[in-house]
Amino acid sequence: MALKIIHQDLIHDYLACVPDSLSDKFNALKDADLSTADFSFYTSVASVFSSKIEGEDIELDSYIRYKRDGISFQPDYSKKTDDLYRAYIFAQTNPLNEQNIKNAHQLLSQHLLTKTWQGRYRTQNMYVATEDGRIEYVAAPPGMVEVEMEKFFADLNVLLEMDMSLKEACYYASMLHLVFVKIHPWNDGNGRSARLIEKWFLAEKFGEKAWFLQNERVYYQHHAEYYQNIRQLGLEYESLNYNMALPFLLMSVV
Repeated sequence: MALKIIHQDLIHDYLACVPDSLSDKFNALKDADLSTADFSFYTSVASVFSSKIEGEDIELDSYIRYKRDGISFQPDYSKKTDDLYRAYIFAQTNPLNEQNIKNAHQLLSQHLLTKTWQGRYRTQNMYVATEDGRIEYVAAPPGMVEVEMEKFFADLNVLLEMDMSLKEACYYASMLHLVFVKIHPWNDGNGRSARLIEKWFLAEKFGEKAWFLQNERVYYQHHAEYYQNIRQLGLEYESLNYNMALPFLLMSVV
């Protein structure tokens, strides 16, 4: 199977590292007792911890009290997490494809970007900087973004049509996450989108149980390692070495 941008070279090493108990753990997943018809506990977990990875000052207990029980907080406290929550809910009832990823970005970026850039690829240079002002990563040049995203969605369509085991699906879901965040196609909301796409892909393959996974919590609890593993591939998009991706790919399964 030839893919255009999603790397497959590590899949055998990956499969050898993933414990056989993964399927049993996945099959045992179920919704939380706290969930109601109008409130999803695990969507709250995903939204809060994905937001916290990006530096949002929000706590799960407070967000649950606000979302489930209607306890009021200052509007600024929850608005970005609310936007992301809505994007997850949207993904749970819509197929994973290019237009719906753009639609999800429009939802999650309501308070990140002006309307002009919601669901629209950037046309500016993009780099990630450290707190002390050093350039940590240079994303795909703006002239490459459209082409690289075309490759991304071509591969996504191929992967969605493939029969694969749960282990294989976890590999490709994590690789979709990593490749998307390395392209960095939006002006903001790239990490939030990438983590959503990872889980969305697993849900397309294995149903609603995937939405009960807590990958975002795992990434937050190990967020220094999360960023370090992303950095290991290299400084500039055009010279990334995906042979260094295995530590990142294994984060949510071992």
